[in-house]
Amino acid sequence: MRALEKRTIERMDHTQVTFLGLGALEIGRNWGMGTDTERPDEHTAGRVLNEALDAGLNLIDTASAYHRSEERIGQFVSGRRNEFVLASKCGEHSCEPGTYYDFSYEAVTRSIDESLRKLRTDVIDLMQIHFGPDPEAVIRNGETVRAMKDAQKAGKIRFLGASIDGKLAEECIRSGDFDVMQMAYNLSNRGNEANIALARERGIGVLVRCGMGNGLFTPRVLLSPDRLSEDVRRRLFDSLDQIGGDPEQAIQTLMAINLRFLYENPGISSVIVGTKKPENIRKNMALLEQKTEDGLYARICRIWS
Repeated sequence: MRALEKRTIERMDHTQVTFLGLGALEIGRNWGMGTDTERPDEHTAGRVLNEALDAGLNLIDTASAYHRSEERIGQFVSGRRNEFVLASKCGEHSCEPGTYYDFSYEAVTRSIDESLRKLRTDVIDLMQIHFGPDPEAVIRNGETVRAMKDAQKAGKIRFLGASIDGKLAEECIRSGDFDVMQMAYNLSNRGNEANIALARERGIGVLVRCGMGNGLFTPRVLLSPDRLSEDVRRRLFDSLDQIGGDPEQAIQTLMAINLRFLYENPGISSVIVGTKKPENIRKNMALLEQKTEDGLYARICRIWS
């Protein structure tokens, strides 16, 4: 299956990750579109995590800012630690119901130690900077990277990453400090295309966030299309018209086309897809197998280009 295809991250000692990874934001923090924003209960969160591993996905991406997420990963799948690559983030810290930013050496060091405790693990495979409102200052200051490198020397984390877009992402790629970049990318948001290619040239892994367009390429968009800008709304309905048929079914085809678009980029190591419903994991995997006529695929790509 395409979802389970292993892609090699050279800078992570040739670690292989499945093309689809699980984003653990929604199992720990209230998030989502419309009225369905509550995080799931303990039982359902455990089912999501175990279903992902049972299905064969081998990457789980979380963050200290995702409230209960790290704790729930430790609670429900720490006993299966050898089955997955574990990625977390530092710099944005949980303070329910909100978060705060602190990129100082001391705060990042404490955060990594706290993540290890919550995740019930001796080492985190990938620690990424969770940039805030002034990412350039974080890069220039250097305390965060220094704390991460010291944690790496101490054996607490294995590899370094950064979650950032645009020119600063390019700067991070060229710096040589990072083994993985997490960037936004999908049919409607191609701003990081050159960065993905550059990362590939340098053996740096790319984890895609917002691969589903923050709900744009999911059935949830049909619940509240008015939240979209006029231009995006026009592209969405042009796409659904091109696909034809029932809108509920057409949006499924649009999801499949978006996933194919991501799959066909060889610079993408894994697409991080979050959910709070266990059944959605295998549904997303099945969409990657859905065949789409090449002419329709090309027309939809042009609408969003």
